[in-house]
Amino acid sequence: MRKLHGSVEIPKNLRSRLETARLDLLTLFRALDRLNLTPEQLPQRLLSQLFEFDADFVEALWALDQPPGELDMATMLADTLASLDQAPATCTRFRQILPAQICRRLLPLETSIRAHLLPAEAYSMVPGRNPQIG
Repeated sequence: MRKLHGSVEIPKNLRSRLETARLDLLTLFRALDRLNLTPEQLPQRLLSQLFEFDADFVEALWALDQPPGELDMATMLADTLASLDQAPATCTRFRQILPAQICRRLLPLETSIRAHLLPAEAYSMVPGRNPQIG
């Protein structure tokens, strides 16, 4: 861990964990979008949770770039670590609930999309960052 933003210790790997989590969720969201599914075909409660995790990750990436003392980093860190811990299990439950025919189409599509995502895309929608600039 390293000290950042006063006395709050930020894990050294937090940014990379957030970037990976964001890219994983972006991959899933883009794959689902390409499948043109109806809302009835998706577990809406779990999908909402995944969108909330994504928003948490965007906010945390933004917060890591803020000057010391601007934010309550202790609260942000606790919330962020909880989201990072819960997101994989929620993704697993989401996929388990999907009908088998959707999963058969979703998994290869995710693999293809993930292979073409640029690391900078983890910062899409992060205020003050432009993934096209790097």
